Amino acid sequence: MARNVVNLEEVSKAFDIKELLISVSLGVSEGDRIGIVGRNGSGKSTLMKIMADIEPPDSGRVTKSNAAKIGLLSQVDLANPESTVGEVVLGDAQKHEWASDPNIREVFTGLFGSFDDHIFDRKFGQLSGGERRRVGLAKLLINELDLILLDEPTNHLDVEGVAWLAQYINKRKALAFVVVTHDRWFLDAVTDRTWEVVEGKVEEYDGGYSAFVLAKAERIRQASAMDARRNNLIRKELAWLRRGAPARTSKPKFRVDAANVLIADEPNPRDQGELLKFALNRLGNTVYEAHHLQVKLGEKELIDDLYWNVGPGDRIGIVGINGAGKTTLMRTLTGEIVPTAGKLVTGVTVKAAFLTQHLAELDPTWRVLEAVEKIANRVELGGGRELSASQLCERLGFDRESQWTPVGDLSGGEKRRLQLTRLLMDSPNVLLLDEPTNDFDIETLTELEDLLDSYGGTLIVISHDRYFLERVCDRFVGLLGDKKVRDLPRGVDEYLEQRAKDLDSVPELQKEKKTSNAAEQRQLKKDLIRLDRQLEKCASLMKDLESRQEAAAFNPEELIKIDSELSGLKVEKSKLEEEWLHTTLSLEN
Repeated sequence: MARNVVNLEEVSKAFDIKELLISVSLGVSEGDRIGIVGRNGSGKSTLMKIMADIEPPDSGRVTKSNAAKIGLLSQVDLANPESTVGEVVLGDAQKHEWASDPNIREVFTGLFGSFDDHIFDRKFGQLSGGERRRVGLAKLLINELDLILLDEPTNHLDVEGVAWLAQYINKRKALAFVVVTHDRWFLDAVTDRTWEVVEGKVEEYDGGYSAFVLAKAERIRQASAMDARRNNLIRKELAWLRRGAPARTSKPKFRVDAANVLIADEPNPRDQGELLKFALNRLGNTVYEAHHLQVKLGEKELIDDLYWNVGPGDRIGIVGINGAGKTTLMRTLTGEIVPTAGKLVTGVTVKAAFLTQHLAELDPTWRVLEAVEKIANRVELGGGRELSASQLCERLGFDRESQWTPVGDLSGGEKRRLQLTRLLMDSPNVLLLDEPTNDFDIETLTELEDLLDSYGGTLIVISHDRYFLERVCDRFVGLLGDKKVRDLPRGVDEYLEQRAKDLDSVPELQKEKKTSNAAEQRQLKKDLIRLDRQLEKCASLMKDLESRQEAAAFNPEELIKIDSELSGLKVEKSKLEEEWLHTTLSLEN
């Protein structure tokens, strides 16, 4: 029987007058894989903090098993800015104590792409927000924990990083795992239960995100309590899932016959003929044509000899490794970057809108609706459909009340939603989206996908959210760091396969040939024992010198002598550690 790790009994929590959790009772046992979904601000992160004993409940009780070790990756990354990455993740452990640990090597290679001193010696304060998240994630994965609580772990990870994290977590069968994320592909890949936080309660479902959609559709059909708008959205999502890859719906643990009745007459999410006709009317036959294009960023050449055609109504997803030039390619298409060679033809009727990863500055005194109406009062979606500014705001998560919120009071995610709303109100016929899903909850993403289903122009998307990419795009291209833009007929799966082949074909740096001679193996083991003893002796001498240093605090001549000896020992220790690591790798290989 699985050991229970943490239990919540009748837990309630409120902030100011808003009740986030009302008499919630639930538990997590060893090996559980649970995904938490719900609107932004519904209490998902608060629930995790209460489970981690970081936030106390207003009422109720939280109990955990004896000696249970729980780790939380929060959305706020805190550490001493002067500490190195190695110190944050591994504490005071010496290099020879952890350098050959296969788990540590796998985690660092998976999250940072390499396992070398360049990573370990960087100061935490010099890291970007995404790098800090990776450091926090590495610390959790390396430590021996009973329960890991992850709050948006896939933010700042690319498609490849998300796939690696899912594979790694699935290997650790005994680890209990609870995650809050808007990445629905990740939820399907790693979870087998879903908690939905809604109106202060936690509704439980068997299965990952796809199973959750099926079960929610069945509950809606039976109860008929949801309004027509949400009912239509969940049916549309369900229809897409059921027409997609069989793997998405292979694990539901409940009857789906009734759910299938809901989608018997449900049309495809997008009427391709109607969208293409609308796009042709507005765009003509040419959108972007690249002829032998070369693009540089500073002195670095990112794209070379590109021949690429983007046509009216195309819906293209761009995937690729960090730094390969995905955003640069978009900026080139919009004219922000001038190609260094070749020719880029832009259609004369193209009216492009570019959602970047950076928030545009808005007047903080404007109200949300006012900021949108300054662009337009109504927007056409095609096929005779249109939305008012207020209706579009509602579709992207701004209800009637929040539309009167000053822009200066919005969170980062809300400002990003506002930025996207303003772009759509300008009726562009080419939409370029660079990581549009950051900080969006799943319900808002579903609304955005529904809007994009009705969008008749050309759509080009960069995103680490694999589910979103597969949901809204019909074609995929990949940038793998070789200055080429490759077509990917099989989508993200083909990209990941190609990346795996590329990595397997590159020999490890400084890797020695595998030792086959038994005598050499014995000698390496003897060398390792010798080096261990020398490292211990070196550490003992340094400790003794540090004690003498404290005692000689008021003796300058003695301090200079001790400092000189310490410096020499540190150099010697560094050489010994390098030799120890080289010997260990030779033994393994």
